Amino acid sequence: MEISTSQLLNELKILTQEHMQYAESLLKQPDEKLNFRLSQDSWSILECLEHLNRYGNFYIPEISQRISAAKTSPVAVFKPGIIGNYFTESMRPKEKLNKMKAFKSMNPVNSRLNKNIVHEFIRQQEQMTELLGKAENVNVNTVKTNISITKLVKLKLGDTFRFVIYHNARHIRQAENIIVNI
Repeated sequence: MEISTSQLLNELKILTQEHMQYAESLLKQPDEKLNFRLSQDSWSILECLEHLNRYGNFYIPEISQRISAAKTSPVAVFKPGIIGNYFTESMRPKEKLNKMKAFKSMNPVNSRLNKNIVHEFIRQQEQMTELLGKAENVNVNTVKTNISITKLVKLKLGDTFRFVIYHNARHIRQAENIIVNI
């Protein structure tokens, strides 16, 4: 699969904007609804967003640092890496979401949270939108980022953006499913 770099970055910006708009709509909901869990072992809407914020706390500075240090020129076409594409496709939301176990440090289960989590998520999406804009000036194939689970694997910047934003989409879908089932 190859895709125009500008098309990729634009599609990811649109998704990020949609995530931000959804989060803004959550600000109208009471905390009790946002903390509601469908079952003992499921996450609430706020726990979904807190999980994403924890990943954002790693990936936003990592992406920012790599873009700032890049000494490359933009490239017209993005070609996913084998590992990056695998991770990305595993995160992409599907009709029926497959369950995945979150790493302990990224698992917010049983946290009592408030709307500050939503505000933080919105702030992170604004930062991600800025980073997608800055990525237009670097080579998203050759700039590499660390991943949160190990420093032994690096992903192409384009794959990192895809992974993080599809991961966000996955948990936004999870939050949407919670709200319609309350």
